[in-house]
Formats: sequence, structure tokens, C-alpha cells
Amino acid sequence: MQRLYDFIRRHPTGVDTFWAVVLLGLSGMSIVADQVGHGGRERVAAVPIAVGLCAVVALRRRAPERMLLLAIGMGVAQLLLDVRPNAADFALLVITYTVATVGERWASRVALGCSLCAAGLSTLRWPQETPSSNWLQSVFVVVVMTVPFVLAWVLGDSIRTRRAYFSQLEERAARLEREREAQSKVAVAAERARIARELHDVVAHNVSVMVVQADGAAYVMDASPDQARQALETISHTGRQALAEMRRLLGVLRTGDTQESGEYVPQPDVEQIEDLVGQVRQTGLTVDFKIEGTPRPLPSGVELTAYRIVQEALTNTRKHGGPDAGASVRLVYFDDGLGLLVEDDGRGAAHELYEDGGADGAGQGMIGMRERVGMVGGTLDAGPRPGGGFRISALLPLKPAGQ
Repeated sequence: MQRLYDFIRRHPTGVDTFWAVVLLGLSGMSIVADQVGHGGRERVAAVPIAVGLCAVVALRRRAPERMLLLAIGMGVAQLLLDVRPNAADFALLVITYTVATVGERWASRVALGCSLCAAGLSTLRWPQETPSSNWLQSVFVVVVMTVPFVLAWVLGDSIRTRRAYFSQLEERAARLEREREAQSKVAVAAERARIARELHDVVAHNVSVMVVQADGAAYVMDASPDQARQALETISHTGRQALAEMRRLLGVLRTGDTQESGEYVPQPDVEQIEDLVGQVRQTGLTVDFKIEGTPRPLPSGVELTAYRIVQEALTNTRKHGGPDAGASVRLVYFDDGLGLLVEDDGRGAAHELYEDGGADGAGQGMIGMRERVGMVGGTLDAGPRPGGGFRISALLPLKPAGQ
């Protein structure tokens, strides 16, 4: 049955042609039976009219509007040539349904109007010849003959409305799918940007510490082996820490590796800033660290942002502050947020490194800091400090703007 149904759906015109041939055979028998006693002219005219109406059935889905006009023409010819209704007139019912389903709106309205008039015109052209017939009986006959045409039109128009509704649902589903794919792409791009910032912070800070410690170890290798050994241990610890964080970041780019890669390193928080300062002090940079206010739990996004800002600021101090630079880090807990102030008394970075990222693409750390602060709804101010050095000031609210 499924194969037969699929075949019918693939060949609609062939199926309509089959039924048109059946209707033509029935029409031939009807013409022979009904035209007995009538003139030869009416019988001859009935044949092409029947063929035309059967053609309407065969081609109704390929050209519904043209077939409607052909059916109207055949009906008018029946009235003019006195060809009494026969089985071929079933095509009028079929084309009414078809046009109401798939035809143009004007054609559907024309089909409805003709359906309402057809029975009345037929009754006037061929009135009842029985002695007992009266006008009430004629009206009843007209109504009974009109109902099938009206029902066919209503059924076809209902199917048209339902198909339009399903088409809108499919279009909406397709649009939602496209929007979902676009949102997924945006989310992937945002995640990649976040990972890029994280990798920059990890690599820039830890590699900078390793380079400074390696240079120091090479300088004191002969004079102070113990100090050189301590520097090498710091390099080893820093390298392991960098690898662990990079493994955590790159792990989110893989699919299905969660069980194999083990537990990821937790995100840095405010409490680890003191450890970060201690690590920087081991590289020879003097850092003054103070906490003001009452420490309390903060949103994870705020804590990670605060840690990365301090990390990037101290890394810039080591890179651009000069040999005798010193830095200070202040964490201030407010009622509605966290304040950060990182200053150094070194030479400071070149202007193009913190203004618009630089024409040569430098200054990505500053761009990353601004993006991080913007993501949590905070503010960032970075630039040269009066009297020399560099200052980074940030205010991170406990809740994003608008909440």
C-alpha cells in the first residue's frame, strides 16, 4: 500500500488522466441513454463537451485556472446547445474543489460564484416536466444541487488554509533553526575569544616568569648555586602550572575527551592573587600588596577578571617597567563591588600599547583586560601615572549592569 501511495503522489497527472478516461466512458453511456428522443444536433454537440470536461479532470492540477475557464466554457455551451446534464458534468464539481485548494484567489471566487449559479441556470434551462411540480419543488431541487458544489468549495478552501498554516510552521521552524545555528556560531566565536584571552594571560605571565628566572639562574650559576637551584625550581613549578592551565583551556576545544583528560584546574580567584604576587616577587620585582575592606565571596566571573587584571598588570610591569621598577596592588572591597588598583614606578609601556591595541597589533593584553571588565559590567582606566610609571584602575560590580 505504501508503494501505491508513493506512486500516486509522484504521478498526480497520470492518476487524474486515468479517472478522466473512466469519466469519459461513463459520459458516453450517459449521452447515449439521455439523448434518445432528442435531435442529432444535441447528441453530436454532447461529445466534444464531454471530452472537454474530461480534459478538465485530467489537467486540473497542472493548470487549474485554465481548466476552470474551460469548464465554464463547456457549461455555457451545454446551455446554449441544449445538451442535458450527464456524467461528464461531475468535472464541474472536481474543478471547483481543485481551484479552491490550489488555484489563485480570483479563480477560487469565480468557482464559488459559478457553483452558486449552476443549479439555478440548469433548472431554468431544463425545468421539471411533471404535472405536480411547483416552484417550491424547483427551489428545493436547486438547493439540493447547489449543496455539493458549496461543500466541495468549502473543503478545498479549508485544505488551502491548512496547507498555508503548515507552510508557515515549516518556515518558522526553518527560521528558528537558522537563528539557532547563528547563535551557536556566535557562542563558539565568543568561547574561542575567551580561550584566546585565557591563553594569552597564561602564556604571557608564566613564560615571562620563566624567562626572568632562567636569566637569573644563568647569571648566578657559578657564584650562588643554591640561588640558581631555587630559580630552576621556580621555573619548573611555573612551567607545570602553565601546562595545567593550558590543558584545562584546550580541553574544552575537544569533544569526548572529558573522561580521558582528567579533572581540569579550577579557575583562579581573588584568594590566589596573593600567591601570584609572591610568585612575582621571586622574580625580583618588588610588589606591595594590600587588601582593604572585608573580604567576602564574589561571583566567579568577577574573581577571574580580578585575577587576570592583576596578572596582566604585573606582567606588563616586568616587561616595560625597567630593572629597578616596583609595583603595588590594592584590592578594595566595596558594598557593591570590588576595586583594583595596580601601579608601578617604572618607565611604563609605550602609548600605542594601551591605546587601541597599537597599529602593529600589540597591546592585546590591554584589549583583553577591557573586554573582561566589560563582560562583568565594570569600568577600566589604564594609562601613565603622574610622576612616572603606569596605573591600572578597575571597578568590578557584584552584578552586571541592568540586573
